[in-house]
Amino acid sequence: MPIAAANAPIEAPRGLAGVIVTETRLGDVRGREGFYHYRQYSAVELATSRSFEEVWYLMFHGELPDAAQLAAFRAETAALRPLPDAVRDALPALAGAGALAGPLAGLRTALSLFGASVGFRPLYDIDADRRRADALAVCAAVPTLLTALHRLGRGLQPVEPRADLGHAANYLYMLTGEEPEPARVRAIEAYLISTIDHGFNASTFTARVITSTGADLAACLVGAVGALSGPLHGGAPSRALDMLDAIGTPDRIDGWIRDRVLGGDRIMGFGHSVYRTEDPRSRMLRGIAEEFGGPLVEFAVQVETRVEELLAELKPGRELHTNVELYAGVVMELCGLPREMFTPTFCAARVVGWSANVLEQAEDSKIIRPAARYVGPPPPQPQPVVAPR
Repeated sequence: MPIAAANAPIEAPRGLAGVIVTETRLGDVRGREGFYHYRQYSAVELATSRSFEEVWYLMFHGELPDAAQLAAFRAETAALRPLPDAVRDALPALAGAGALAGPLAGLRTALSLFGASVGFRPLYDIDADRRRADALAVCAAVPTLLTALHRLGRGLQPVEPRADLGHAANYLYMLTGEEPEPARVRAIEAYLISTIDHGFNASTFTARVITSTGADLAACLVGAVGALSGPLHGGAPSRALDMLDAIGTPDRIDGWIRDRVLGGDRIMGFGHSVYRTEDPRSRMLRGIAEEFGGPLVEFAVQVETRVEELLAELKPGRELHTNVELYAGVVMELCGLPREMFTPTFCAARVVGWSANVLEQAEDSKIIRPAARYVGPPPPQPQPVVAPR
């Protein structure tokens, strides 16, 4: 990668779109092809053929596990699901304080408390084995934290994790208190796998910037959760379903969409900053939704078809297709997840991708420190005269 001369400014596009800031072995998004991968494997193929634990192992170790490695990894991560007493005891207060904001807001504080209670130290001061151990601990605990915060916020007692259930099944079990149906487990598992990582998105980049300072893992992940909470990043699946609710019936699609597009509003669930063709995650999740079938799926497909036609008419020359949020929302709704848990469920998967990125970034001690172009009044200017007191 070319290095600029000292102090020589480099102009970058707004939002750093397309700017390469580092090298990674974790994966990439090829937007013009509608393809993305984890390590050397298609992410969609992994989502439809592997377990969450296998892909988690791949992201942390660089290879898919054999049977013995997978069994050991499942046992290791399942043992890390229960929360420390200090964290468990604090969750009712966190859930109460964040009742309106939801589990994702509570998770920010819970992660800080978790890191302190288990003794996370600055990444700069620990070796690779300790970093991996910290990352496994927090990735295993986040689903437990999120489901506990959700249930406490509804006046229910948290459900303790079960070591005999796989990652996805255990997540649904802790959320509902009931052992989930296999079809729902597989659908949610495919969704979780498909959202583990997705290039240098806002939350992943945030985690890597904080990592570059040498901070502890909890600090890196709290920053990532903050970025994810924004509706332009991870907060859209529930909003996409809210859009379906607002449209209501097929005969209202055209009028509702035209009004929003002509008014300059964003259509949730459509368009992506990287993809210039169909989002492969959307294609996969639409297939999963269609296996369930029913009125919601039929309506979502109708809306997708008509919205793409209207966007092509109203915004000619732009490639605008469904992104992951529309059918992610449909699949989660069909699997019985409450809408306030859509983005937290995204987070339960993405924490593995964030952590893999943290582990990779921690190998490089160079701090990420870009520059900004000053556009205010020209300095130096005299200060205004202060009237005598």
